[in-house]
Parts: sequence; structure tokens; C-alpha cells
Amino acid sequence: MEKKLYTITVFSENTVGLLGQITIIFTRRALNIETLSVSPSALEGIHKFTITLLSTQDVVEKVVKQIDKRIDILKSYYNTDEDLVYQEIALYKVATDKLLTLGSIENWIRDHNTRILEMNEDFVVFQKAGHYDETQRFFVELSETVGVLQFIRSGRVAITKSKVERLSDMLETIKKYEK
Repeated sequence: MEKKLYTITVFSENTVGLLGQITIIFTRRALNIETLSVSPSALEGIHKFTITLLSTQDVVEKVVKQIDKRIDILKSYYNTDEDLVYQEIALYKVATDKLLTLGSIENWIRDHNTRILEMNEDFVVFQKAGHYDETQRFFVELSETVGVLQFIRSGRVAITKSKVERLSDMLETIKKYEK
């Protein structure tokens, strides 16, 4: 089977130690988490873990089933890129003097759709949101022209293309059965 990038979304309450419980599932299977982000979801009191994994569909299905077995997990799902709207954010620090040798940086900002977060006599910090290949392309271009002093990229943040959060449908079904 062919490996591809999957995004696993895990919904839970904000419970201490849950991240460790989730990551141990990946560790036991010798799977590498590519990116990880955690934040509150659109549903009050529920947090959302967004994890990317390079794997086969068969393995991802097994991982999601194992995650679902955890008592503190409400539900987990997996998606491919086609099912999602997603972005990453990257920050790049470069030396101001080297950057100014290029002349106007206005074209860089327009061409790469970036923002300047901080600029002083020592350094400039750019911010870029986009897909991995876009943020990486800007990193390579900066590295080759002026050098990069510091660089960081966030984990993927993603939402499904469906109208509501997938967990909402499940919670509605539970409410109907409780009545």
C-alpha cells in the first residue's frame, strides 16, 4: 500500500495527560507524528487535536480505532488533504543588513504573501501562512539569498469541508437517543 499524508482529528475534553496517552499509540506502532496542534474547538468545552501522519490507510484506520478506545476521547477521525481546508504558519528571522542589500523588500512581501511582524536594526521577522510547500519555498529562497537566523513552522491547523464539525453530528445523535 502507498503511504500518504493523513490528518487525524481527535476530540476530547481538556484532560491532563491525554497527549501522552495519544502519543504512546504512535510510539508503540513506531509511527512518526509529522505535525501536531491542539486548541479549543468550536464546541464549548471540547478540545481538538490535529495530527498529521505519513502512513497507509490501513494503519491510519487502526490508529484511529485505538485512539477512540481511550476513555477521555470523545471521537477521532482521519481525513486526506482533499477533505480539508488547512494551513500552517511559519516565522523567519533574517539579518536586517543582509536583507537591505537586496533593495526593496516590498516585492518579497507581495510575491510570497508575507507579513513583517518585527523589524529593527538587527533583524526582521517575517510571517507566512500557507501549505507546507509554500512555507518551505519561502524558507529556501530566504536561505539562498540572505540566510535565515531562526525558523519555526507550526503544526497543521485544519477544518473539514463539511458544513459543521463532524463531532456535532455524533453529539446530536446521542442527544436524540437520550430523549
